[in-house]
Amino acid sequence: MKKNLLTYFFITLFCLSGKLFSQTYQLVGNPVNTTGWTVVPTAAVNGDFIMLTDDLGNRSGAIKLDDPINLKYCDKWKVEFDFRIDGNGQPGLGRGDGFAFWYLANPPITSQQGSGLGIPQNAVGLMVGFDIFNNTTQGQMSKVHLAYGLVPNTTDTNNIEFYNVPGSSFHSPDLNPTQPFVGPNYKHAEVTGEVDLTNPANWIITIKIDGNTIVSQSFAPDAGAATMTQGYFGFSASTGGASARNSVKNVKVYIDKVPILTNSVTPFVCLNPATGNGSIDLTAYESQFVNNPANYVFTYYVLGNSTPIANPANFQYTGNTTITVVVKDPSSTLCDNGDGVIQLNPTPFAADDASLTGCDNNNTGGAIFDLTSAAVTGVPGATKQYYNTMYDLNNGINEITNPTAYLSPAATIFVKVTTPQGCVDVAEITLNIFPVVTVTEATLRSCFIESNPSTASFNLTAATVTTLFGVTKKYYPSLTDAVNGTNEISNPAAYIAPNGVVYVKVINSNGCYAVAKVTLIVTPPVYSTVLKDKIICMEDTTTLDAGPGFASYEWSTGATTQTITDVGVGTYWVKLKTGECTATQTVKVYPSEQPVITYVDISGSTVTVNVTGGTPPYQYSMDNVNWQDSNVFKNVSRGVATVYVKDSYDCDPIKVEITVPNLINVITPNGDGINDVIDYSELGEKQNLVFSIFDRYGAQIYQGDKSNKYRWDGTVGGRRVPTGSYWYSVTWNENDKKNTSIKFSGWILVKNRD
Repeated sequence: MKKNLLTYFFITLFCLSGKLFSQTYQLVGNPVNTTGWTVVPTAAVNGDFIMLTDDLGNRSGAIKLDDPINLKYCDKWKVEFDFRIDGNGQPGLGRGDGFAFWYLANPPITSQQGSGLGIPQNAVGLMVGFDIFNNTTQGQMSKVHLAYGLVPNTTDTNNIEFYNVPGSSFHSPDLNPTQPFVGPNYKHAEVTGEVDLTNPANWIITIKIDGNTIVSQSFAPDAGAATMTQGYFGFSASTGGASARNSVKNVKVYIDKVPILTNSVTPFVCLNPATGNGSIDLTAYESQFVNNPANYVFTYYVLGNSTPIANPANFQYTGNTTITVVVKDPSSTLCDNGDGVIQLNPTPFAADDASLTGCDNNNTGGAIFDLTSAAVTGVPGATKQYYNTMYDLNNGINEITNPTAYLSPAATIFVKVTTPQGCVDVAEITLNIFPVVTVTEATLRSCFIESNPSTASFNLTAATVTTLFGVTKKYYPSLTDAVNGTNEISNPAAYIAPNGVVYVKVINSNGCYAVAKVTLIVTPPVYSTVLKDKIICMEDTTTLDAGPGFASYEWSTGATTQTITDVGVGTYWVKLKTGECTATQTVKVYPSEQPVITYVDISGSTVTVNVTGGTPPYQYSMDNVNWQDSNVFKNVSRGVATVYVKDSYDCDPIKVEITVPNLINVITPNGDGINDVIDYSELGEKQNLVFSIFDRYGAQIYQGDKSNKYRWDGTVGGRRVPTGSYWYSVTWNENDKKNTSIKFSGWILVKNRD
């Protein structure tokens, strides 16, 4: 079976349920899963093993893989399995004949009788026999036979046991003494085929039983095996006149293949008119055959030529050429992929005219075109040069240097297309302009926001900037943002802003746009100029007038008139509508500040009233009937009296009740019981009552208080004071809400007899 002479027929391996994965075929399970295999009776599944023959004479059976396998590109393949030969045998003949593993171009399709281990007549391929019957001595043995060629297998003397072709056959010594095949236990076998690098036509075949190497040497394919295109892996057994039960299980056939994405690629190629030939980089198509081509080794052949192409990156051709591609996985020691195909069919090259349509955005005078996007050729690797005129193209001048962002009005551009093979053609690119988006400027007015009167809430979507239908509008705070599509306004229906401008980007179904300016005007509040705060007496009411000129009025009282009457002290508001805007104006009616009688000075029968607060001038009265501008009352009678005060607002007066004490001017403390003391104890219920005596120099010599019952007997420290005039002062606070301060003063003559 010559590796380099097998044809390039490639079989893609399918994932079958009997395989561990896509590169391994198996016979495993309990019961054994034979999907993808053909069982040739009398072979049968028996639990976890395949019984090739039962323990009877003249039995044969086989099992073969359904998929034909092409080993042309296999550096190495391997089959491993477990086998068992047991049974009672036949009287006089014992046990026989054994079983075989094979890779055959013509596997058995029916039961094969005879001494050939179930191998069909004139079998072509690789056969490995595990023989337990010696056809010469008619005795028992345990031998391994190998045949790599054509085995007639028509008689007992030309079967695999007697196949002797130098370099293509092998017969082991009898292994019965050390490794007998017959027994109750399974033995593990491995058969490996590997290319002999010193002679690539040969396989190095290695056979191991339970880890012991039976043979490992180079074998040459003989006869029909040298021209095999494909074969089938399988097992067979026969009993002949003797008998034995032949069984295999845990079969694994390792055929490791590279996963190919496609088997054939037909690129566009042409012949260079100047040279009559073409050039192509075959390696440029590796990614079409496999994922991650860097993980593999590619070899290229011209169909019918066994010599690899020396420079696939620059392959020269002159006519229709078929290239065979072999993909090798350097990390694998098993099979590679065979025969991907690159089909080269040179045809005349013609570039295609094309057209591009762009947007004249915002009326800039033209559209920005990506000339390289024009479909002028489908040839991979073709180069393109763009010119405004054929004159420029023919003379190679004024080439367009920015073809991916070329600003132009409607025009025709000329492109020179050159294929990797050197073929040249010229195509025209027609540049068209979509209809221009028409927009107009707009103005929006909106009423002020009361919490921030310099701003308003604008519904930008209400701005009429275009009459076009089916457009999209986007809103931006600046023209730059609108053009660049940055900082888009996210709430255009309720955009809070002061006086200013925004920009609307109007985009049609073609993706073209224009930008319109929208001026924003905040309508300011209009307030009443006549409505002012007022001050009134607490007990009074007044009228509030918002003035004329407003569309409507709405007061906090519920009134809807220009004025409201009988308004007392408090805070009021009125909503004043001007146009579409309403301003809320607050007005306050304050109570007038009442005056306060700070203290009353009583000197003899003269009462002086001291007042603060309120709004001067004040008026004073002792009877709430007769009023005077002066705060001094003379000849006030002794006893309780009332003082009234009001300010310029003429509100209800404030009043304070005072006491005018009896005036004593002379005391004679001589013990006669007449005018012996000054006594102000009757004022004892007043707050903070203090009674003080001063000498003529103003020095206090005595103080009357609660402890001495507000009395003075003309002594100081128990000693009589000298006869003379003294001053006295009595102060207190009236028992009213204001605790009005009262001062009563005068002089007294003390007559003491020394």
